[in-house]
Amino acid sequence: MREIAAEDITKTVARLCKEANYFLGEDVLSALKKARKEEESPVAANVLDQIIENADIAAKEEMPLCQDCGLAIIFVELGQDAHIKGGDMYEAIHEGVRKGYAEGYLRKSVVKQPFSARMNTKD
Repeated sequence: MREIAAEDITKTVARLCKEANYFLGEDVLSALKKARKEEESPVAANVLDQIIENADIAAKEEMPLCQDCGLAIIFVELGQDAHIKGGDMYEAIHEGVRKGYAEGYLRKSVVKQPFSARMNTKD
């Protein structure tokens, strides 16, 4: 049996929330740079330059690439021999998202009951 500490889940989820918002995937960055080299329109070339520069600044300064950091969607695969110790797995994931968004200065704009109350959960 493998034991996984709930605290480790929280820390990992928090780190991944920040990384997903600070670092553009290398495949995407390469595609942007390739598009920039091939772009003929000066306006489009300038926009691509700005996107690439923004990605560079975000990675170096560890700040979000965009003000809209999206919505965290977590997929979990847990083997039958795994055991979470020190807490509930789902609560550890939720706490990791809360922690990652707070520490990473990510925009907390999720609403519960979006079609009626539209109350921001603030986390």
